[in-house]
Order: sequence, then C-alpha cells, then structure tokens
Amino acid sequence: MFERLAATALRDSADRFPAVAILGARQVGKTTLARATFPGVAYRDLEDPRTAQRFRDDARFQLDAAADAPLILDEAQAVPELFQALRGAIDARRAARGRFVLLGSAQPALVRGIAESLAGRIAVIELDPLAACEAATGDRPFDWRAVWLRGGFPDALRGAFREWWEAYLRMLLERDLPQYGVAADPLFMRRLLTMLAHQHGGLFNASAVGSSLGVSYHTIRRHVDVLESVFLVRRLAPYFRNVGKRLVKAPKVYLRDSGLLHHLLNITTFEDLANHPSRGASWEGFVIEDILRRERAARPATQPYFWRTAAGAEIDLILDRGSERVPIEIKIGRGDDGRTVRAVRDALSDIDAARAWVVDQAAGIELLGPNLARAGFSEVTAGTP
Repeated sequence: MFERLAATALRDSADRFPAVAILGARQVGKTTLARATFPGVAYRDLEDPRTAQRFRDDARFQLDAAADAPLILDEAQAVPELFQALRGAIDARRAARGRFVLLGSAQPALVRGIAESLAGRIAVIELDPLAACEAATGDRPFDWRAVWLRGGFPDALRGAFREWWEAYLRMLLERDLPQYGVAADPLFMRRLLTMLAHQHGGLFNASAVGSSLGVSYHTIRRHVDVLESVFLVRRLAPYFRNVGKRLVKAPKVYLRDSGLLHHLLNITTFEDLANHPSRGASWEGFVIEDILRRERAARPATQPYFWRTAAGAEIDLILDRGSERVPIEIKIGRGDDGRTVRAVRDALSDIDAARAWVVDQAAGIELLGPNLARAGFSEVTAGTP
C-alpha cells in the first residue's frame, strides 16, 4: 500500500468539517485512501444496484441509520438524491465532525450537488495519481523513472500500463461519460485525446484542433472541458503582470498522467521514450504534475501558471502561493547552461519572484547564483522547491 500525501489533509478536514469529499479520477486510489485513513468505518458503494436503490428510496433514512457513526459513501454521483438528504442529516447534528466521507469522480452532477446543497458543510480534497515520492513507499517501491514511463495510477504502475490504459479509456469513454450525462462520441473523444497527446506541452489552439477534426472550436472547447472534469487533461493558464512586455495569452495543454500520454503515443519501453521526439515535452509535463501533486498536499491554495513572452522568453511553471511566486524551469538535459541561467534570472523581476529553480535529471542540488538553484528530480521529490 502506498502512503498518500493527502492522508494528513483528509484527517485534518474530518476534524474540522461534518463531511469530506475526495474527488479524483477513477482508479486513482480514493477508496483505498479513505478506508486506510478511517479503518473500521462503515462503507457503502453506491454503484452497487441494491445499495443505490435503498438510497434512492429514502436516502435520509439510510444516513440517519448510522446515527453519529462515520460513513464512507463511494461513487456518490450515482445517487443525486443523496445531496439534499446529506444537508438535512448534517444540519440535524451540525456539531458532529467527520460523519460522512464522500468519494466520487468529479463530474457535473457531483460538483453541482456539493456546491448547491453542501456549501460550508463539506471540505473537498482532490486526489491525484501517485507522485514519485508516494510510489517509493509501497510494498514494491518504484523509482521516478518507472513513474515517468507508466504514470501514477497504482494499477498501471504495477502492471502492463498500456493494456491497463486501453481498458481504462474504453470504460471511461464508452460507459462513464454517458452515465455522467455527457453526449460525446467515444471515437471522437479518442481522436481528440490522441491529438492532444501530440500537442502535449504546446499552446492550446482550439480552432486548429477543430479544423483538423472537422468540427468548430466551440465543440473542441466543450469536449476539452469534459476531459478536464475527469482529470485527464490540464490547461495551464499563462501568468500575467503589467510589465510592459507582450505576453502569450493562450493556455498550454497537457495530459495529466504520463502513462496516458505514452500509451497514446505508442511508447512502451524506456528505449521507445528515449528515441521519441516528444521526450522533452513528456518530461516537462511529468515534472509539472509531480510538483503540483506535492504542492496540492502542502499548500492547496497554490495556483499554477506558465510565463512566456512574445519574444520567446519562457518559464515552464510558476507556483503562485499568494505571498510568493516560485518560477521553475524544466530541462530534459542539464539545466546549468549559461543561456538557461540568464533567461531564468532575467524573468525574476518580471514575475516579481525572489527565487527560482531549474529542474533536470542530473543528481544533486547546486547554486547557480543569487536566488537561483538547480535541482535534480530525485532531490525535487525529496522536498524542493
């Protein structure tokens, strides 16, 4: 079993709120995390037909039957009637904390139910796939290279990741999305995902993608919204400050899990990855996601951005922590060359940042001058930046 960074936040939230929701992609480990964090707590799977029917018939009765004992409700989006009943059950014993733990895939009905019925009553925790430091804690520890190739979904990491991803995509596109109320052709969604895989790390141009697929940019945006809602895609927004420079305003697009990216690009082995033209973009996306997975556990309010000027100056990731901004440049080779150092140092004043990091695959941490350091990825997973 892997030690998850979100476990501490989950316990803290259960001590402060009547209910906690764990949102995340299917098979990311939500149920395992909840049951490991709250051993012995009653568990109800709302995708089980008989259990779901009991909650549809009288959800409030099922909740009250637990009295003040905690209850884990898995796949909460399967029973929309649950949310109004939860509001009444929570308000009847408002002082009780950690009574309900809801698990579910983030999709419109679930998010709407939480926002409309449970605002102020529930804490929301987003569970990501495994970060490299989490993968190193299991019964079969993996190093970051394995996580980069196979991705962070536990079952994909343990086995034949491409077979796992093919089955996962078929289930998601053919079964889950229609159940979520999303009218999307599975073949079209698969083609869109494959195109996004080839644009991974690049600027997102919905018009260009739509032209290639024979649909409008409105259709592309709507479908990418769906893929974001099920945690497959990330659109990384550009960072803006009034610095007198022309800045790129389009977002960058990434597939959030490197295993999915490599499956869609037909990458099976490290040799395939080493020789693939998307190797650098894959590395960039992998490091960004790994940093954000750890950042979310430590500082949930952090907002991620990238920065690029029309002249070509760029920072791959900016962590906006409110009180500070941390620029991070990501390199597939060594990141201590003079050009990279000058570009990152020049960006500090434009971004209003006090320090910056360059992340590469080399070992160790070294200072590259005032307020700038290079860190190998293994050191990054251990706690920096």
